[in-house]
Amino acid sequence: MIDVQSIIWVAAREAQGQTGRLTPRGQIELDVPDSDLDEEQSELGEALAGPAELAVTTIVAEPAPVYQARRQPPTQAELAETLCLPATALAGWLSAIHRKKQAILQGPPGTGKTFAARLLAEHLVGTGDGFVELLQFHPTYAYEDFMQGIRPVPGGGFELVEGRFLAFCRRAAACQGPAVLILDEMNRAPLARVFGELMYLLEYREAAIPLAGGGQFAIPGNVFILGTMNTADRSIALVDFALRRRFAFLEMQPSYELLRQYHADAEGVAIEALISQMRALNQLIDDPSYALGVTFFLVPELAAQLPSIWQTEIEPYLAEYFFDRPERLDPFRWEKLADKLLTG
Repeated sequence: MIDVQSIIWVAAREAQGQTGRLTPRGQIELDVPDSDLDEEQSELGEALAGPAELAVTTIVAEPAPVYQARRQPPTQAELAETLCLPATALAGWLSAIHRKKQAILQGPPGTGKTFAARLLAEHLVGTGDGFVELLQFHPTYAYEDFMQGIRPVPGGGFELVEGRFLAFCRRAAACQGPAVLILDEMNRAPLARVFGELMYLLEYREAAIPLAGGGQFAIPGNVFILGTMNTADRSIALVDFALRRRFAFLEMQPSYELLRQYHADAEGVAIEALISQMRALNQLIDDPSYALGVTFFLVPELAAQLPSIWQTEIEPYLAEYFFDRPERLDPFRWEKLADKLLTG
């Protein structure tokens, strides 16, 4: 909105033979009728001054998350079994999470990153009074959504509104146990702009900083952040090294054993043949960032659904990857694999 309004304002000045920078007053003049200008400016000034405590009322923001009662949290042994991770590997993950208090699960699509993040979060919270919240990032996500920002109030005026992270931390501060925020697909957002001054606090957890809207803020000691990143998404920018240094990175690759266990009693589908085709495909792809994950096939009644899964999900994914070498996809067309993958 600001960019468009700025253009309009500059155009108006040009028409009057003047040029200049868009001032706060100039911005308000575009938004507010002259008769209400003084009243609106007064309200805006109060908001920009920043109250000692942030307002809780959300005017224009994402809807508040729905909190549901947790199931019994998984033990470390159950977590390792469910994720098909060696006990030593899981112990290393948990050690890194406790040490950094923020970690990112990264890997190609279909490797169960979000599922694993949820289980890890439930394990961290345990039976305490903490909680888990999931937040989906997207390309238009902004600092105002995550931390705080000035928002218009219905009926006129402006208000300083908490973003999702500040609201999460306020709730976490009232808990004794761990509180975990899951940032799903976090590299789809412009992270440096979304985090703002939070970049400093991610490294110096014991510190407090002044917020742009006024007041001091520190991340509560019981807050953990788990992010997920899809390494195969070509539409997103690489995460800068300054941010990478503040997170532990946990690599997730296709787990064929998970597929084998999930369909241990499956009928009508040759699981070992399916695994063999997946191995051949991933060898042909020859890039761990784009490997084909197993969660495409973690569905009940796989024999009935496999033709549709392969033709509407697997083949389009491969066609995108081999867009300049379409002949490589030919041996993996469903009509050439159906007899190998289906039985009975």
